[in-house]
Amino acid sequence: MPQPTIKVISGPTVEIEYAGLHLLTDPTFDPETTYDLGGGASLRKTTGAPVEAESVLPLDAVLLSHDHHPDNLDNKGRELLSQVPLTLTTRDGEKRLGGNAHGLSPWEEYEITSTQGTKVTVTALPALHGPDGDDTEEIIGQVIGFLLTAEGEPTIYISGDNASLKVVEEIAERTSDIDTAVIFAGAARSPFFDGAPLTLDGAGAVEAAKILKPSHVVIAHADSWEHFSDSFENALQAFNDAGLGKLLI
Repeated sequence: MPQPTIKVISGPTVEIEYAGLHLLTDPTFDPETTYDLGGGASLRKTTGAPVEAESVLPLDAVLLSHDHHPDNLDNKGRELLSQVPLTLTTRDGEKRLGGNAHGLSPWEEYEITSTQGTKVTVTALPALHGPDGDDTEEIIGQVIGFLLTAEGEPTIYISGDNASLKVVEEIAERTSDIDTAVIFAGAARSPFFDGAPLTLDGAGAVEAAKILKPSHVVIAHADSWEHFSDSFENALQAFNDAGLGKLLI
């Protein structure tokens, strides 16, 4: 079975070559800067992207977990979307972005045919960008993850910004044979939830891997932003401590 090429550029931005498609998650290419969110809130990017946005072109699609936070779609990332034929994102994201954006609800599918003629199914997955609770999505907004499947190809899970292991369990119940899990970690924090993590930390990423049972794990969303409270190195150590370091690529 051919293996996809997966490269973490920085933060949540991951370049994926899969079944003849060139894909990118959550584009963030701005230099170091601070974003004013209003109401006295801000996000600070501590390290700029190591490459220019144009270097990843051409793309077949962007898989955008959500559009309304600059650490998942920054200014240069927004500019990039106009040069991409398709952006798959949330239903609310489609309304805000317009243009080439196509919104999906959790468990809804979208098919893309590669230039090689391979039909790739992109399934939107549930994600909870904060603590378990009925009001989390109402406060933080819609977020999705993605599942990539194609005949004769390995299956790729992309978590998006998710902090809930209950959500991971739901996904595991409805999917099988995940080859590679791209897990957004970093334990992002916000005062809106009294410091509760909005994404998994390293230990949570380990638990997600135990639930999903992938053959490979890629850690993303764990660097370049001040509000990421758990580092990439800590995530790696958590996998090694759990005896799962061999899964990491």
